[in-house]
Amino acid sequence: MAQIAENPLILVDGSSYLFRAYHAPPHLTNSKGEATGAIYGVVNMLKSLVKQYDPTHMVVIFDAKGKTFRNDMYTEYKANRPPMPDDLRTQIEPLHNIIRAMGFPLISIEGVEADDVIGTYARIASEQQRHVLISTGDKDMAQLVNEHVTLINTMTGSISDPDSVKEKFGVGPDRIIDYLALMGDKVDNIPGVEGCGPKTAVKWLDKYGSLDEVIAHADEVKGKIGDKLRNAVEHLPLSYELATIKLDVELDSDLEQLKLQQPDTDALIELYGECEFRRWLAEVLDKGSNTDTHLDAPTDTQEVPTRDAHYETILTEQQLDTWVDKLNQAELIAFDTETTSVNYMEAQLVGMSFAVTVGEAAYLPLTHDYPGAPEQLPLDLVLAKIGPILADANKAKVGQNLKYDKSVLANAGIEFNGIAFDTMLESYVFNSVGTRHDMDSLALKYLGHKTISFEDIAGKGKKQLTFNQIELEKAAPYAAEDADITLRLHQHLWPKVEADSSLKTVFSDIELPLVNVLSDIERTGVAIDSTMLAKHSQRLGERLQELEKEAFDIAGEEFNLGSPKQLQAILFEKLELPVIKKTPKGAPSTAEEVLQELAHDYPLPKVIIEHRGLAKLKSTYTDKLPLMVNEKTQRVHTSYHQAVTATGRLSSTDPNLQNIPIRSEEGRRIREAFVAASGYKIVAADYSQIELRIMAHLSQDKGLLSAFADGLDVHSATASEVFSVPLEEVTSDMRRKAKAVNFGLIYGMSAFGLSRQLDIPRHEAQHYMDKYFERFPGVLEYMERTREGAADKGYVETLFGRRLHLPEINARNGARRKAAERAAINAPMQGTAADIIKKAMITVHQWVQQQPQGTVKLLMQVHDELVFEIAEQHVDAYTKEICNLMAKAASLDVPLIAEADSGDNWQQAH
Repeated sequence: MAQIAENPLILVDGSSYLFRAYHAPPHLTNSKGEATGAIYGVVNMLKSLVKQYDPTHMVVIFDAKGKTFRNDMYTEYKANRPPMPDDLRTQIEPLHNIIRAMGFPLISIEGVEADDVIGTYARIASEQQRHVLISTGDKDMAQLVNEHVTLINTMTGSISDPDSVKEKFGVGPDRIIDYLALMGDKVDNIPGVEGCGPKTAVKWLDKYGSLDEVIAHADEVKGKIGDKLRNAVEHLPLSYELATIKLDVELDSDLEQLKLQQPDTDALIELYGECEFRRWLAEVLDKGSNTDTHLDAPTDTQEVPTRDAHYETILTEQQLDTWVDKLNQAELIAFDTETTSVNYMEAQLVGMSFAVTVGEAAYLPLTHDYPGAPEQLPLDLVLAKIGPILADANKAKVGQNLKYDKSVLANAGIEFNGIAFDTMLESYVFNSVGTRHDMDSLALKYLGHKTISFEDIAGKGKKQLTFNQIELEKAAPYAAEDADITLRLHQHLWPKVEADSSLKTVFSDIELPLVNVLSDIERTGVAIDSTMLAKHSQRLGERLQELEKEAFDIAGEEFNLGSPKQLQAILFEKLELPVIKKTPKGAPSTAEEVLQELAHDYPLPKVIIEHRGLAKLKSTYTDKLPLMVNEKTQRVHTSYHQAVTATGRLSSTDPNLQNIPIRSEEGRRIREAFVAASGYKIVAADYSQIELRIMAHLSQDKGLLSAFADGLDVHSATASEVFSVPLEEVTSDMRRKAKAVNFGLIYGMSAFGLSRQLDIPRHEAQHYMDKYFERFPGVLEYMERTREGAADKGYVETLFGRRLHLPEINARNGARRKAAERAAINAPMQGTAADIIKKAMITVHQWVQQQPQGTVKLLMQVHDELVFEIAEQHVDAYTKEICNLMAKAASLDVPLIAEADSGDNWQQAH
């Protein structure tokens, strides 16, 4: 193994790594849609080099624009190379700026290539007995290797000294140019000997010693390759010259000029922020900027002079009275709670923080109980003074994810009203895909500020403290900062939302009112039958054992079905199944879509798919749900997330209610375990084919509009059109295929995708789609119009004005652009459906609050469905009213229909 000398001069082939980074994942873009993946790759490599070798001298070298002396020697040099992609070209300037800001010397010299600058520096350093490490992926650089010069390929980690060059290429560094000249280079368009590969080149050089001698003995080489060698004799000297790295570029021989400089942290804050490299931005902010305050982070940031902030800890009644006066006089109060848990049902209130003016905030501790904790104001006194302010609906509050705070306060018996703004939702409505919407990410992106992290004050892992155990000297600045940063974020984000009337409406009429609705639903919870789940879990366990035995029989040996590595060996080595897709590391993939395709022709993948599905249901639901029952309520309480999905749909966790299969027998059994309390029924109300109705409304296709207006079964109506048969002659198989076409088009499915779903030839799937568009031309026009609009504006909108930004809609990479186009077609429908169910929830929740207490509870929202628990005597009347309210949630050009049923459990209500 080659060894690297201590503190070498590192010469980085920036151009080589720029192209390699561009073609390697991750293919990143920022929220403006600007490509940043190549920048990330090169900077990551530079950081790794510095971390590994801790050099004092290092230079990054790039090719300059324009032609070089080699083009003068040979006009066809590199003539075959395609022009640089636009999304790579745009990354060069910001990359150069980042490299300079990191403190690295950067050199680019006109008329020569980066290789020549590197070669010249390597010669100068060697003459000064200085060890050199060249970081490159270019094989041509092997000619520079000597006792002082070593190569490292940072992508692979391989190191080359004279011995390893000989081992790798078959010739030593002194014969690499001869070797390259004989083979030529198709990429650089250097002519060599046609048909001469590495083995032939090495054989000739071993026999004759050098290129000159190979040319001199060309007549001795027999066969067709001999003829090709003789045909190449005339141009081989030119090939040698083109492959030779220049060692005499005019450079200053004082290597001290290549000494690393101190990073310009202010510039890095700006540049990392523009690229949205949040982890690196946080690292720089942690170390502090060049001045006393952080400069603006680049994406529309404002100044955050946190060193000038005044944070107070309220420990006396006098301090409390002063802050009560401030809160009473304030137009807007930034509010946050500190608790013992992220689980809103278990969290105990530890303290509260407030801010009414940027840079001023206070923490009011209530129950810190670590040894030596100072005496804190009694809760009764605090609530007597603060409680009326929290309960006052006319006192406007802003927070970050106030749904959590409202639930925690409610569990503590404290009323909380007046939620006027929420920075998490402001960010989400402004651009759902622009960033993560947690406070730390928002502070970095919009304020250029690295917040105090919880781990900084509480520690990590099993030894992590709960907030009540944290000393006030640490706890108070953390808590007060939360309120201060929330106020700053609101002042920054709200003007962006308010400036667009559609976004303002989405925020004010949909997302904000939903906070109270979701808080109530979460705390209501749903009852489950743990005994039933235990029995189901046992049945699943038995079935999993059967499937395991079946898999072992097919494979001819036992193996771990959950191990991708063992499964790879069985499927692709032992059974020799075709490799459909590979992982980023080059191994055969065992991903779900691969197994689905293989399952059409082979039995084992089908068994693995069923085993995976059942194992997930068992671990996620039948085993876990009974453990999630709250001791006080004896119910399960999910958490709904408003700011996660790109399209506006709600997601849920602990448990995830959205992922319980509806069509499988196992999924239905899980739904059976969601039960009504004694004297109540479960009522499930959902929208009928809502996305297809939205498609009809948006596309204004006459065929779809009339089908819905006439109350036809739209899948049968589609089948009638696609298969050219009367409606009454549509078979169940025709309807099934038409349904796949209907929903496939909503999700932007191609003919290939449809063929896989229906297990039919691709040409047949294409025929169905062609026939569909022929019969429903308005749909095709809508899709084309949507694609064009998305490419022009960079986003699409729902019926209510919610935006989905599509950073990849104009990507040069075809696969990424096509994915963005599919999202553009689907998002208006899925997003509009999400908006409608949210509006329905708000309306229905208001109605629920007007009914006699305890007669009806809204329990869950799952996709297009609302689930209720209704007292038996009110089921019929309430169900009718719920469906009526849901139908009025939006006005479409087709009927919006909600249907409902009831039962003792969720499954019976379907």
